[in-house]
Amino acid sequence: MNQEKIGQIIKEIRTKNNLTQTEFATKYGVTYQAVSKWENGKNIPDITLIKQISKDFNINIDDFLNGKITPNNKKNHIKKIALILIITIIILLSVIIILLLTHEKDFEFKTLTSNCNEFTISGSIAYNTKKSSIYISEIDYCGGNDNTNYKKVECNLYETNNNIENKISSYIYEEDTTITLEEFLKKVEFNIDNYARTCKEYSNNSLYLIINATDKNNKITSYKVPLSLDKSCTE
Repeated sequence: MNQEKIGQIIKEIRTKNNLTQTEFATKYGVTYQAVSKWENGKNIPDITLIKQISKDFNINIDDFLNGKITPNNKKNHIKKIALILIITIIILLSVIIILLLTHEKDFEFKTLTSNCNEFTISGSIAYNTKKSSIYISEIDYCGGNDNTNYKKVECNLYETNNNIENKISSYIYEEDTTITLEEFLKKVEFNIDNYARTCKEYSNNSLYLIINATDKNNKITSYKVPLSLDKSCTE
């Protein structure tokens, strides 16, 4: 999933429909700042919102996720419309035959959540029979008031399979200025595309986050955040 291309599509949809960022945000129950981040490629909507936007504006969701919109070339002239329809039918029949022979199953989606009381996250897995993509953002700490200023914080995404632990990705903050846990989590985002595992290989808690925060005295505070799917991939 290409965030910048998805952001460009959202901006194109909004402007073509004469909607301001505020109006678009209100339509989907988010802030205009969130819409601005989408359009600037800094974030993407939750998968449920992507589905709703695709439905509302009649966009193929696969095209949306791949960062493109198939143009609508309909003409008003009846003869041209008839010709286009005939050509389209021929092409569709050809495509259907090809898809039946060679095309991979379309992507399906599951929502990732945290069953840890101290954290809430927004995440999803897009998958088919051969691969999956993992997207995680908007991690919030709700376990209390941790106002400690940390000199280094890292968030690692892990997967366990048959007792083998595999680090999938990391997000690390280590700069001259300190940062609180809440400030750090606002920056964290994972976007793993074309991950080799399929959804059926995941089980509850096989995916999890490990957060290690180091303060000025080199004391390390660690959190483990198990992740779970809203539904089994066999459903």
